[in-house]
Amino acid sequence: MAREIGRKLRLTAAFLGVASRKELARAFHRVNAATAFDVDRAHKWLQGRANPREPQVYDDWAKLLDLGRSAQWIADCDSEAFLDAICTRHARDPDALRRQVDDAAVLPSPQADRGPPLIGTYACYRHALSPYFRGRLVRGEMTIAAAPGQSRLPATWQETLATGRRLRFEGHATLKRELHIDVDDTASDAHTVFCLFPPTPLGSVLAGFMLCAPLLGPEIQPSITRIAMVRLPAASARLRDIPGVMEPQESVAADLMSFGMPIAEPALVDHRIMAFLGGGHGGGLDQLDNAAYRSLAEILDRSWLLSAAGTIDPTPAKRSPAVFLAERRARGR
Repeated sequence: MAREIGRKLRLTAAFLGVASRKELARAFHRVNAATAFDVDRAHKWLQGRANPREPQVYDDWAKLLDLGRSAQWIADCDSEAFLDAICTRHARDPDALRRQVDDAAVLPSPQADRGPPLIGTYACYRHALSPYFRGRLVRGEMTIAAAPGQSRLPATWQETLATGRRLRFEGHATLKRELHIDVDDTASDAHTVFCLFPPTPLGSVLAGFMLCAPLLGPEIQPSITRIAMVRLPAASARLRDIPGVMEPQESVAADLMSFGMPIAEPALVDHRIMAFLGGGHGGGLDQLDNAAYRSLAEILDRSWLLSAAGTIDPTPAKRSPAVFLAERRARGR
């Protein structure tokens, strides 16, 4: 007997990062073009006023989520078991998904969608910051979720290091003059900031700067890289399973197509993404020089110590003999 279908569909939408019934239906159609999942009937399903009668809907649902569970289990399980299966399979935070569903209204119809289409999952491409992968691109995943009535939208950044460790940063996206995304690593004190162009009306891509420090390297080196984020039709399990560091000369367009993104002109997409990422005097990447920073800190540390009351005069820099004699004469010695 089908149970809690409305809540389980809303959890599915939250997991996929979709904000409307039309987008949810589109996700079902990607796994089965002939699916019985219907936008209009989904309104009652999401409200819990009716359940899908066609078994094919549950079959498609099982394929969409890739939980390793049967269609019958999808229909019969309670919402907490359903949530646990999603989070275990796809390494998601159950509390975050639960809050997202509890705070949101039933998914609107396509006609009710308003505002910039930020909500969704993005395949992201940037320059490698680690000195061990200089000149390579790194792929990541950004998910921006709906938060009705809120000025800040929940944002999750995920990326797989070359060591195989899967990073997960959580925070918020705020759209003012620019789009600002601020996220923290859930397992450490690492922090990342994105400053991006505001989205276009279609919201197909976000682009701008990513500011952080490389996690794989001998030194902490504040860095800034250009980044392009392409909004996918739906969340992609493959994007989460493959390595973050891309192979040299690997096609971004082909990468996007493997995530279910239709690309009409792959060569042109590759050219324009690389032109954007590689622009500017530094080729799209700027990393602060540690030696220059230490030199600056060394001279200003001495000046700061001189300004502190009662502080012993720090060892001055070496002076030429002529300067030394001139200073002695000035002091009458």
